[in-house]
Amino acid sequence: MSSSDISVADHLEPDDIADVDRLVGRATTADGVAPLNEQSLLRLHDPEARGVRHVRATSGAELIGYAIGELGPGDEPLTVECVVASDHRRRGVGGQLVAAMIAEAGGRRTLAWAHGDLPGSAELATSSGFERIRILLRMEATLDGSFEAPTAPDGVVFRTYRPGRDDAAWLALNARAFANHPEQGSMTQRDLDQRVASDWFDSDGFFLAERDGELIGFHWTKVADGVGEVYVVGVDPDAQGLGLGSALTRLGLVHLQGRGLRTVDLYVEGDNEPALAVYRRLGFAEAARDVMYARG
Repeated sequence: MSSSDISVADHLEPDDIADVDRLVGRATTADGVAPLNEQSLLRLHDPEARGVRHVRATSGAELIGYAIGELGPGDEPLTVECVVASDHRRRGVGGQLVAAMIAEAGGRRTLAWAHGDLPGSAELATSSGFERIRILLRMEATLDGSFEAPTAPDGVVFRTYRPGRDDAAWLALNARAFANHPEQGSMTQRDLDQRVASDWFDSDGFFLAERDGELIGFHWTKVADGVGEVYVVGVDPDAQGLGLGSALTRLGLVHLQGRGLRTVDLYVEGDNEPALAVYRRLGFAEAARDVMYARG
């Protein structure tokens, strides 16, 4: 059991953020998987983020552990991610971070993501009173030049996203398509703006499906570190049954293939059998999994 100092803050100074970035980088190298997802990294670097809690574990001047939590509106849960330096694990640091976050939840339900489903994360979750409630699969496929451009369903036109002009319509479509999805369905204009401002954003890889002037589906692709991603595919519930999800997925894969990429990945809920069936037919196979735990 090691002794570490725990501090909690609503925001971090630039030097503290740099320390977290370095800790995350070292942990990613050690584990082969990043401990924080895109949303947490955006919140970490956003000086205007609201409802965010930062917990730091330090030993002297060294940052040896970090947790970030985001409070949902009203009585919604606190969602947490944490990372501990590889040479300070199994010494109680993770438990201290989690305990501090549970205290910050103030009686709310606490949700925690464990990326890569590593044994240490599972042990920490169990010992802290959490139970496994959700699995998110990362699937991979090889782009070998075999994907061909799809034909749009009757009455549907494919085009690319126009920043600023399509924002409101896309946000409304995204909310409908992901009404039951905790993270994606709650995306705001600010969330969209942050992603559009990211280095990886390319409007030519953000495809929309339109019928009678209304958006009914989309496929947003992403390229980072030489790997393509089916970032998110969404279809309006009223447009289900047209084969639109499959067509949009293929459209994005053809785009990524045309950029000379060899590997593409995506994230999908572990219990979403219709989507899993589509992705498996396209050659995707499970490469890793993330697990969400809940307490309270």
